[in-house]
Amino acid sequence: MIRVMLPTHLRTLARVDGEVTLRINGPVTQRAVLDALESRYPMLRGTIRDHVTHKRRPFVRFFACEQDLSHESPDTPLPDAVVTGAEPLLIVGAMAGG
Repeated sequence: MIRVMLPTHLRTLARVDGEVTLRINGPVTQRAVLDALESRYPMLRGTIRDHVTHKRRPFVRFFACEQDLSHESPDTPLPDAVVTGAEPLLIVGAMAGG
């Protein structure tokens, strides 16, 4: 099972507490995780990535195993620790301002 940690506002929108667990069939990539997440929680469609292009929204970042994966290809396999469930994929709302 893949563990995903959402920011508070998206957990509220999806009506979940804490981590979300997902079952992924096939390679575990950002795209596969987001597809499964949006399929299970349709109210999240368009919040993490654009409806049409499926590109990551500008102020959303992806982290795993203390690495920023935000600029990786959506089809790059996620780290083994995420695949095995040892570590969660973190979806984080970036902070902006001065």
